[in-house]
Amino acid sequence: MNNPLLSTAALPAFASIKPEHIAPAIEQLLSESRTALATATSDATPADYDALSASLGVATERLGHAWGAVGHLNAVANTPELREAYNAMLPAVTEFFTELGADEKLYAKYKAIAAGASELSAPRQQALKLWLRDFVLSGAELQGEAKARFAAIQERSAELGQQFSEHVLDATDGYAHYASAEELDGVPADAVSAALEAAKAEGKEGHKLTLHFPSYLPVMQYASNRDLRARLYRAYVTRASELGDKPELDNTAIIEELLRLRHEEAALLGFANFAEAAMVAKMADSPTQVLDFLRDLSRRARPFAEKDLAELRDFAAANLGLSELQPWDSAYASEKLKEARYAFSDQEVRQYFTVPRVLAGLFDIIERLFNVKISEQPAEVWHESVKFYRLDRPAAPTSPQTAPAPRGGAGEVLGRPGDSPDGALVGQFYLDLYARPGKRPGAWMDEVRSRWARPDGAQQTPVAQLVCNFSSPTADRPALLSHDDVTTLFHEFGHGLHHLLTQVDELGVSGISGVEWDAVELPSQFMENFCWEWEVIQQLTSHVDTAAALPRALFDKMTAAKNFQSGLQTLRQIEFSVFDMRLHAERGSEVAVQALLDEVRGEIAVMAAPAFNRSQHSFSHIFAGGYSAGYYSYKWAELLSADAWSAFEVEGVFNAACGQRYLQNVLEVGGSRPAMESFKAFRGREPQIDALLRHQGMA
Repeated sequence: MNNPLLSTAALPAFASIKPEHIAPAIEQLLSESRTALATATSDATPADYDALSASLGVATERLGHAWGAVGHLNAVANTPELREAYNAMLPAVTEFFTELGADEKLYAKYKAIAAGASELSAPRQQALKLWLRDFVLSGAELQGEAKARFAAIQERSAELGQQFSEHVLDATDGYAHYASAEELDGVPADAVSAALEAAKAEGKEGHKLTLHFPSYLPVMQYASNRDLRARLYRAYVTRASELGDKPELDNTAIIEELLRLRHEEAALLGFANFAEAAMVAKMADSPTQVLDFLRDLSRRARPFAEKDLAELRDFAAANLGLSELQPWDSAYASEKLKEARYAFSDQEVRQYFTVPRVLAGLFDIIERLFNVKISEQPAEVWHESVKFYRLDRPAAPTSPQTAPAPRGGAGEVLGRPGDSPDGALVGQFYLDLYARPGKRPGAWMDEVRSRWARPDGAQQTPVAQLVCNFSSPTADRPALLSHDDVTTLFHEFGHGLHHLLTQVDELGVSGISGVEWDAVELPSQFMENFCWEWEVIQQLTSHVDTAAALPRALFDKMTAAKNFQSGLQTLRQIEFSVFDMRLHAERGSEVAVQALLDEVRGEIAVMAAPAFNRSQHSFSHIFAGGYSAGYYSYKWAELLSADAWSAFEVEGVFNAACGQRYLQNVLEVGGSRPAMESFKAFRGREPQIDALLRHQGMA
């Protein structure tokens, strides 16, 4: 049997991968990787960077490539059979990579290489530095029972994280409410139509409402039926909890055990708590520094949030008959207030952002900024709606002096990276835009493979996966995006460009690899700023019925409303961030998770959450997504991105010289140097908070 997971082809054969392929392929690749590890750590293999890359790097990269494809399918095309096959191999894969990271002989080899690292290139020196750090954090210096216990913690933590994610997915997929047409009064016609079609597909009466965001959000924003909003809100915030629609999916015990294991892991490594251990790989120095940053930002934002809430309550009482504003009223009342204050609605704006037009405009911006050409190409994909694209460097790039101005009157075209030859493939990416059952909620970018100068001399180019959960197109209309959706798309493309445009050839520091977790959001949040530029908006919009671009008057209203309720939104993110940091900085937090969350809400929030709210039970970022003791990264990196964007505000959004500095000093260098060095190389100084406050209307 030809096993697609064992193929040496550059791209995964996603459509051909079946659950029965997983165990045989991963077992073989694990065996090959263990053999490579034995070779790398033998006396016959010198302590040499290239020798270790050839003997071990190739085998483990191939294993990671195959296991990454399996994990990706588990996230975007989940079935009971695939889940069973993935979970069956998860312990063995976790065990191998735990052993790899803690192997004393391999650690000794890398220390020997580091001792003579002055002869190596700067990227290789940085990769070595990070590998040595990670060996320590992976337990390489532990002995005996402590080392065995550390390995057991890794295996159990991986299992628990997967269970947490499965519970959230199953709780989201498993809920449905079949509403009558009367219940959906006020809900946009396209959302009503989609709900009707979903019910018909199941042979059910009514309109199927789910907890997937394209179904959930229109109800919360527009449904005049308060009982319906309350019903869906309660279902959403109690997912995967003892109070949820499916209590058998309760994540309480998983959260408690994960926290216990994380604190125990930190203690084994000599740290006071898990948060301290997590800070080693971040820009921030300590949990205290992070909490001080968050509380300072909270103090600055609180007056604005209190004003936002007072205005919302007054409006809801005077105009909507809501004398006591509840959380399930907030989105509805906020949308009505925004319509009244700024004379437009999100639904009105949405008619101008069709997916084909937004993608065409986005691709045009990327092509002009970074002198690449994006084109669709055939590839095996996991769902019929998924597209695959390639980025090429044009053979004869147009010079900035003679290039035509971008549509809409923007300025110069930026120069190309100097290290990619003309006419060369730069990278490729998959684009999976639409929500569906069996697909994890949220939006993310992930690596398929990284740029690498392979030991055999071949140049490996990067490949990314960009995933969102937008409303699907219908038979006769393209998918429509809200402006928030467009911003999300640009955000994920920022991550993608960071991965794809790197000029670093070392695996450990190529693209996003090696970038501090609290700095990795800089390029993504930077890209969001383009969504507020008039020159850009003209390229992104075409009314679904008339093909007209978004009118300037409507854009001006959107701009005026840009910071609508920014105080409330800022405190919401700070609440999540403080909760995450305190959970992981305070030993014993696992026995009082809800009490700690209630305490944080009391400190940060201006609107009380209902007692039944169990949002922590679906907080996948910190319990299944790598952001544990790191959720603050969004606000931390927002400070960096706002300050970076302020350079473009001064020099011009499409200024060639400014863009070239950003490309060369941030995107191209990846993780080959500390993020602060990259930021300072671009801005000429350390970041300042002023731009962030100004961008959010809280200066």
